[in-house]
Amino acid sequence: MHNPKSKIQNLKFETLAVHAGVEPDPATGAVMTPIYQTSTYAQADVGRHQGYDYSRTDNPTRTALQTAMAALEGGRHALAFSSGMAAIDTLLRLVRPGDHVICGNDVYGGTFRLFDKVLGHYGLAFSYVDTSNLAAVQAALRPNTKLVWLETPTNPMLRLTDIAAVAAVAHQAGAWLGVDNTFASPALQRPLELGADFVIHSTTKYIGGHSDVVGGVIILNDTSIYETLKFLQNAIGAVPGPVDCFLTLRGIKTLALRMEAHCRNATQVAQFLADHPAVAEVIYPGLDSHPQHELARRQMKGPGGMVSFLLHAGEAAAWVVARETQLFTLAESLGGVESLIELPAPMTHASVADSPLAVDAGLVRLSVGIENVQDLIADLAQALKAAGGAG
Repeated sequence: MHNPKSKIQNLKFETLAVHAGVEPDPATGAVMTPIYQTSTYAQADVGRHQGYDYSRTDNPTRTALQTAMAALEGGRHALAFSSGMAAIDTLLRLVRPGDHVICGNDVYGGTFRLFDKVLGHYGLAFSYVDTSNLAAVQAALRPNTKLVWLETPTNPMLRLTDIAAVAAVAHQAGAWLGVDNTFASPALQRPLELGADFVIHSTTKYIGGHSDVVGGVIILNDTSIYETLKFLQNAIGAVPGPVDCFLTLRGIKTLALRMEAHCRNATQVAQFLADHPAVAEVIYPGLDSHPQHELARRQMKGPGGMVSFLLHAGEAAAWVVARETQLFTLAESLGGVESLIELPAPMTHASVADSPLAVDAGLVRLSVGIENVQDLIADLAQALKAAGGAG
């Protein structure tokens, strides 16, 4: 079999998305990576196998996915997990009791829940700061800070952090930088190239892209740390099944095209909302009004497919809009080809309700899909009208 990395050197992203990790099956010549639906593997002799002995440890379909994700993020190594939260939890096993972690103060509710309600009980200390403010990150550093954790863009307020600047500050203090790149995807942003030590994705979102599979991944360059994480992946066992890996690989092939469509549609949706009299504020990195608009232009290849907004009429009107859309499905998650709408405060971010990370109860978050944008705008227009806004 050919070296799976041999044909992915110096290729453009669109080509990588189609080819990385995928080689014709040596047994049959199948172009698509087979689903190796097996738990165990025959061994030629005691302890002598062909690289696979048990599918919790390794599976050929998972190997293909990991190779692809490493290539897409420009990293040496990748490890796939059963969910984004499983990936984050495994990475945090590198942090020891007594260590300190700086986390952004606007992150996915499940991340805060894991840090605050689970890992905080095991001797880890967490500080939550606005990572878009470099001075705030510097002020939060302690002698025992081991990890700086950030999302950029954040969930759900879409704040951006200068990855290179925070990486320099973290490394000077002897800490790692981990970046949750779920909202951007490697099609728009590659944090390892900006100095991050770890990149994490919920592959459930833009990577898979079709709302039909749950998964997560960690990508990194350091081989020694990779070996530790590989041990933890096997020891803890929160790994994806081969069907999940196959579906994620299939989704990756259209990632570049999908992200172009997400960005194009979200830009027009955001501008429509910004011009609508019922809308008080639109939060979208692609708008000039975004506080980090210039950083977005510098750090990202596109502004992404996520849009958040607030209405003049407040929470009650937001509930009406969320209920009344017809093409925007009221559902949690994001990053699929179909458009979704949600209210983060009672839904994806309910776990931060009584914390400093609490979200405005009237905030509406859109995951703008790849449908015809005029249909999406018409749907939002009728929902805003139902909520009492001008048509």
